[in-house]
Amino acid sequence: MAAIVSTNCPDLELIGRGKVRDLYRVDSQSLLFVATDRMSAFDVIMNNGIPNKGKLLTKISVFWFDFLKGVMPNHLITADFEKMPDKVKQYRDQLEGRCMLVKSLRVLPIESIVRGYITGSAWKEYKSKGSVCDIALPAGMQESEAFATPLWTPSTKAEIGDHDENIHPSKVPAIIGAKLAAQMEKMSLEIYTKARDYARERGIIIADTKFEFGVDEDDNLYLIDEVLTPDSSRFWPAATYTVGATQDSFDKQYLRNYLESIGFDKNTGITLPDHVVENTFAKYLEAYKLLTGEGAQF
Repeated sequence: MAAIVSTNCPDLELIGRGKVRDLYRVDSQSLLFVATDRMSAFDVIMNNGIPNKGKLLTKISVFWFDFLKGVMPNHLITADFEKMPDKVKQYRDQLEGRCMLVKSLRVLPIESIVRGYITGSAWKEYKSKGSVCDIALPAGMQESEAFATPLWTPSTKAEIGDHDENIHPSKVPAIIGAKLAAQMEKMSLEIYTKARDYARERGIIIADTKFEFGVDEDDNLYLIDEVLTPDSSRFWPAATYTVGATQDSFDKQYLRNYLESIGFDKNTGITLPDHVVENTFAKYLEAYKLLTGEGAQF
């Protein structure tokens, strides 16, 4: 099956296309989030997509939205295609299985990142400065070591083609206000901790993850976008976890490692070879099976 890297739904108002998602307005109260099969790494969109990745990401997000609904509200109205408005159903061939009807909210311009383990860009900064997002850390930490308590390390949200910028948590109130900044930090840590504990029991370490939030007209906070997917998180197999080393993963770190190995310039998308496409999807699918206990047919 060919990858769907772009959708075309003329009867819906296209609001924008992100690195992975196409976003449409359905009516004044609701939007349609569509997870395409586009693949990005280092904030660069690759030339070819990964077939069915968008459907799998949607399944994972819907699972987590349901799991976390007791912790805080989220924007999901329905992911059941049969319950979609007729103007959405007419594009079944493009959208079925890969879209969520969601509340129309004001998106807060912060990537809310929680890190439970020191890895990736955090490890690089720590080695050079002894800090993560300018948060000073104890000396002597090893790669992939767990933090004593999870760190909230927000970043700004970049436009496509630009890179997100890590910022110190103290800078967030100036961007979204002190009340929302405090709520975002608190809820991000609560959600991460609940998900981390659940996943660990099923053989997955959630090393870090990115959340996004929106607010309604009364400034009530909602969890939005995707949540705890292999696109937005680092998933490590617990069975092979070792402090002091780079970990195997069930996420797009495999793709990042491949791109690093070929000297990818981190600016221009390339065409991924078949084996990279297949192996990336296989890792995502394994994460889904471990987390949900279910198989997935496409």
